[in-house]
Amino acid sequence: MKIKIKKLKDLEQKITISIPVEDYEKKFDTKINNIKTKAKIDGFRKGNVPSDVLEQRYGQSIHAEVVNELIQESYPKAISEKKISPASSPKVTIDSEDPKKPLLYSAIIEAFPEIKPKFSRWTSYEEFSIEIEDNDIDKAIADILRRYGEWKDVSRKAQLDDQVVIDFLGTIDGKEFEGNSAKDFKLILGSKSMIPGFEDGMLGKKPSKFKINCNFPDDYFKKDLAGVNAVFEIDLKNVQEITEAIVNKDLFEKLQMEVKDESEFTEEIIKRMNNEIEVQEKELTKESIYETLLKTNAFKAPKSTVSEQADLMRKDALMRIGHSEENAGDDLFPMETFMEKAEKRVRLDLLFAEMIKHFELSVSKEQIDNFINDESKRYKDPDQYKKWISGQPQQLEQFRMVVLEQQLVEKLENVLKSKKKVIKFSELANKQV
Repeated sequence: MKIKIKKLKDLEQKITISIPVEDYEKKFDTKINNIKTKAKIDGFRKGNVPSDVLEQRYGQSIHAEVVNELIQESYPKAISEKKISPASSPKVTIDSEDPKKPLLYSAIIEAFPEIKPKFSRWTSYEEFSIEIEDNDIDKAIADILRRYGEWKDVSRKAQLDDQVVIDFLGTIDGKEFEGNSAKDFKLILGSKSMIPGFEDGMLGKKPSKFKINCNFPDDYFKKDLAGVNAVFEIDLKNVQEITEAIVNKDLFEKLQMEVKDESEFTEEIIKRMNNEIEVQEKELTKESIYETLLKTNAFKAPKSTVSEQADLMRKDALMRIGHSEENAGDDLFPMETFMEKAEKRVRLDLLFAEMIKHFELSVSKEQIDNFINDESKRYKDPDQYKKWISGQPQQLEQFRMVVLEQQLVEKLENVLKSKKKVIKFSELANKQV
């Protein structure tokens, strides 16, 4: 078998493989002889049909079988011999299949890139530290009291932070569109949960019927609505304001807090905020490390793998809003929306795998057991959780990858240079982790 490799655009490669005539003839003859022992043809005894007669009757189908088998057997050997790691299925073209000549075919594939991780002590990342101020605590408590408060009808005009109960019907050029209407829809003004202009149209209004004009954003996730003007008929039924919850035993129970009074309540809030800070500091620092490594290690990701990742992200996004690929059109979360994030994810995964090899990292059973033990503390019956998780191989594999990632981050924190980055607790909402 002869193998030639030709580099094409980006990560594409053309593998040309030539298989000797002898290999073809050996397979072909074996198949003819197998048929010979079973074939029943008028004028010949069973097992005595001449080979040329069999070839005339079955030769074409046997030829196709042999060619297919030779390709199926030789392709894996070729990529193994040339140490190629395909990222896509091969696009096979048969260049010559004359039985009297070597079988010649080519396979075009996209290969995973060869990555040799680059990093040094001069490569720096941001080590995040988050500060809590007194007003952060006050705001956290105020948010809880509001969240667990009670909405009550008022007779005044609607203003920011009020909740309105509405029926609405939207049209574009007089025609209805998907998701254009709702009944008894509750909307908090200022939440920015609707398209620009929709919530503003409620401000200063008392219960009544009216129309508002809104433009869908140019980057709206539904392509056919992006940048389009719509008219909404509004039936504003109720204007409501919040009556904040009272700090008492009932609230403590709703929050599952084992506290006795307002002082302990405040302490528990601070404790929970500190726990959140600890998690966020690690996540932001990890993200900074990965961003630094992606900048330091420039390589292209296979387009086929990126497309597969983008497809998974789209399916997840559709599932979150109760849709499936089957009932969602191409304009709902178009694929290009996810391509940038998908490319970053694929590049990180490839880099992640190579760095694990570089540092010779592995996960022991003890480490997995410790991780499961920590996870079990979040449940009412830790022992029942441990028993259940032991029979979930996919979940256990995810845990293994999390532990590997933790090890890798710890290793990189020691290898790379860090610089302190202090942010305020109030800035967390603006940080994309």
